Amino acid sequence: MEKVKGPTARCTTATCGWRALLLPQLNRQSLYVYGSEMAVEKECMRQLQSGVFVIHPFSLMRSYYIMGMMAITFLNLIGIPMEIAFVDGTSGLAWEGFNVFSDTLFLIDVALNFRMGIIAEDGEEAILDIKRIRLSYLRTWFIPDVIAAFPIGYILLFADLQYYNEDNPSKTNKMMRILMFVRILSLIRLARVSRLVRFFNEVEKVSNANLEVVRLFFRVLSLFMMIFLLCHWNGCIQYFVPMLEEFPTDCWVRKENLMNASVSVKYSWGVFRALSQMIALSYGSMDAPTNYVEMWIVMVSMVSGCLMYTVLVANATTMIANTDPAAKEYKNKMSRLEHYMSFMKLPPELQLRISNYYQARYGGKWFQEKDVMHTVSSALKEQIMMVMCSRLLRKVPMFQNREENFINSVLLKLEYEVFLEGDSIVREGVPGDRMFFIDHGQVLMETDSYDRELSDGDFFGESCVLIKGKHRATVKALTDCQCFSLSCDDFKEVLLCFPEISKDIEQLVLLNSEGEPV
Repeated sequence: MEKVKGPTARCTTATCGWRALLLPQLNRQSLYVYGSEMAVEKECMRQLQSGVFVIHPFSLMRSYYIMGMMAITFLNLIGIPMEIAFVDGTSGLAWEGFNVFSDTLFLIDVALNFRMGIIAEDGEEAILDIKRIRLSYLRTWFIPDVIAAFPIGYILLFADLQYYNEDNPSKTNKMMRILMFVRILSLIRLARVSRLVRFFNEVEKVSNANLEVVRLFFRVLSLFMMIFLLCHWNGCIQYFVPMLEEFPTDCWVRKENLMNASVSVKYSWGVFRALSQMIALSYGSMDAPTNYVEMWIVMVSMVSGCLMYTVLVANATTMIANTDPAAKEYKNKMSRLEHYMSFMKLPPELQLRISNYYQARYGGKWFQEKDVMHTVSSALKEQIMMVMCSRLLRKVPMFQNREENFINSVLLKLEYEVFLEGDSIVREGVPGDRMFFIDHGQVLMETDSYDRELSDGDFFGESCVLIKGKHRATVKALTDCQCFSLSCDDFKEVLLCFPEISKDIEQLVLLNSEGEPV
């Protein structure tokens, strides 16, 4: 059967043009949803054959579109309050143009959402059916998006043009009131903050790097962006409310003599007052609120500050709790172990050695190695053991020049063991049934005739794994040692599947029966 080519080879911008930007890309999330590269390729072909314009949730266009909309939305959420509060009816052509551009873009976004593929709630499929997409959008975000996309920028542009072209004073005053009303009405565009939250969630869903570090980065970034926006909006409100009252004589703006100050100075004072009230440091000035409007602003600022502090502490606590769970589990295990040792009244020296063993064995991270190995496929298990132990087996004469299947079968039987400095790993004259491979550390092999030091990559006890004989040497750990062991029973189980190699091993046993003591 002819092999299906990958999506990048079958359909690229050169062969399919702009349609290639709508197709799913190979990333972690698409592979998780569809299961394999072949399934992603079939999804590409299905979308191409349908002939319907739908932007796939895992497509390149979707990724760039989300990033661009995040930036535009964030700029809107910063600029809109500043324009309303601090710009005195002359926002300039550049800002008016940006308002019109943003409103146009958000209106286009509403239309595109009817053609934007969505990820199912269970995360197991991407919905590309137009009717299901339309129904889902109408039931969820359509109304908030339409409200947030209301084209205030066009109305402001038209009102500004009428204001500057009007010579009649009475009509000019009327236009000023209309212009102020429209600017207040433009606050509904702040509803675009819901889109910012949505975009952050979608970026996390379709990210090509679904690592915990990346997810944590997005959570921290979104949290600080929301805190920044809260402080920014509060600072703008501090100046905006006195402006609506036409700056009464007892308001803080007149007291600080900011009537003719620059926008940067007004904004700085507004944010300063907002932060001072939110963290309950002061009122932002020497005087307490002098009217009920300022009093309500201060109360709202304090309440929002408390909410901000609560959200910050809650998120920080959650992030800390979810960071490095293996280290936390290790600390819990060690705490229980200490209680156990105290209850059993073990000597302090023994307690110290037990604690040192756990540190050497787990390195401050608790995990169940057998559980990990049981959850991965046999192919991955072989690759893991090949990386960890293949070099150790290749140094043993009886494993040299053996077929790959035999080596892999032996690797799967190896057990990880740790010995502390001073431990007697094996003793002379004691029956043994295991062979040891030193991964890291040093040991001393002692016999009546000589002593010998072994280190990384060396091995001992090979005669015991062959014939279950007695050890002819004592082996002590000179340092903390990380070893792999192979039991006689497991080795014989492997040899049953390789009869030819079994015969070679039996001959090797006869040749080396008078060999070096181990």
